[in-house]
Amino acid sequence: MKKIGIIAGKGRLPITIANEAKRLGYEVVIIGLEPIADSVNGDFHRVYRINVGKFGKLIKTLKKEGVKEVIMVGKVSKTLLYKSKLVPDLRAIKVLMKLPDRKDDTILQAITEELESEGIKLLETAAFSKGLFIKEGVLTKRKPTKNEKEDILFGVEIAKEMGRLDIGQTVVVKDRAVMAVEAIEGTDEAIRRGGALAGEKAVVVKVAKPQQDMRYDVPVVGMETLKVMKEVKAAVLAAEAEKTILVDREEVVRFADKEGISIVGVKLKG
Repeated sequence: MKKIGIIAGKGRLPITIANEAKRLGYEVVIIGLEPIADSVNGDFHRVYRINVGKFGKLIKTLKKEGVKEVIMVGKVSKTLLYKSKLVPDLRAIKVLMKLPDRKDDTILQAITEELESEGIKLLETAAFSKGLFIKEGVLTKRKPTKNEKEDILFGVEIAKEMGRLDIGQTVVVKDRAVMAVEAIEGTDEAIRRGGALAGEKAVVVKVAKPQQDMRYDVPVVGMETLKVMKEVKAAVLAAEAEKTILVDREEVVRFADKEGISIVGVKLKG
């Protein structure tokens, strides 16, 4: 039986992907990255928990298990690079020392190349999540107002430019003004910050980068996104159709309908 490794960050998506791989007949080896991975327990071939800074140990574990294909999935915040709890091993230090900058794509590409140097291929997340990508159109009972539609179009333009610069994938807007741009703090904190400035009725826009590599950092929204939007009384979540994963779709839509939040899949040209 063919094996696959799941390098799991934060959120429920890693287990969703792992279950899909198992359904397709793979033996699944999960490595939950400490201290960020949520519960990675389950009926899988093997489950490990390895500190996010122990890159050498991660590679040794994959090789010991005979894993030649992996998927990296789940949020791994770059803020860990600036916290003392991250103690990198020699392999991780080697990767970090080669980086010309610490942009997301730069770091992830360096990790990919290091894995490939050991004969471990990184697969696209989409290979095991095709049914999870948000579709074009309104998913909820409430549709965006005319003003909110204008905010969506404005936000998409800004978010794409931020993505091109590899800063972030999410912007928060209101009345065609930018309330917040996602940076190192991540989507949830950007929504909190932008929502607080907007007061209420903010529009959250999340898109893929123009240069998006579907092997990593694929945009994801889910229940946590909606809960944070509720906190700040945001009105609309607009996500790029066919490029953004929506986790727990039915639960998310029910919650959005209950809270009067509109969810829209936006199909972009090109």
